[in-house]
Amino acid sequence: MSASACPGEVLGQNRRRMDGQRPVAHATRGSVATLALLVSTLGLLGALHAQAPSEGWRTFEGTWSAVGRRQTVPTETGRAAVVTALSGTVTITSAAGLAAGFRAEVIGFDDGAGGGAGRAVWTDSRGDQVFSALKGEPVETGRHVLGTLTGGTGRYAGITGEYALTWQYVVRGEEEVVQGRAVDLKGRFRRAEAPR
Repeated sequence: MSASACPGEVLGQNRRRMDGQRPVAHATRGSVATLALLVSTLGLLGALHAQAPSEGWRTFEGTWSAVGRRQTVPTETGRAAVVTALSGTVTITSAAGLAAGFRAEVIGFDDGAGGGAGRAVWTDSRGDQVFSALKGEPVETGRHVLGTLTGGTGRYAGITGEYALTWQYVVRGEEEVVQGRAVDLKGRFRRAEAPR
């Protein structure tokens, strides 16, 4: 401050400095309020995300190995219609709420025109079962299958969901014996709420 500045000018300069600082103070308070809002919003989003399992949806992954037989009949397309009956093991490698392993039985039908359908039942070591409807491509290496969980018994009563898999390999042997394995079984499930 110069010695020639009058007291009014000094007061005016101080006010301008203080006025210049006020927006910073307001901005700081505004930033704190914005940060608090952001934190509570993130907390709410985290809570909603955490509620997803409580809404019932859970994911699972596993493998499926099976062996069985095919029966075929010729069709007008030149391709055979095929009924395949398989049994084997579904091993769950990642899931909460499912057994680690199931005995799996499947009956599938390929109409000879590229459309397939089937039914499967998985039975755990306690005898509780999970039922599913299947659709997809014929049981061959690299082919895809989609499953819809349609219900269950015991601890799986009311289960619904879906899964998909791709046959890693399918080998045909003599007398129409078929053996296959899928290593990318992935899906999700939930159970109906118990009646109140």
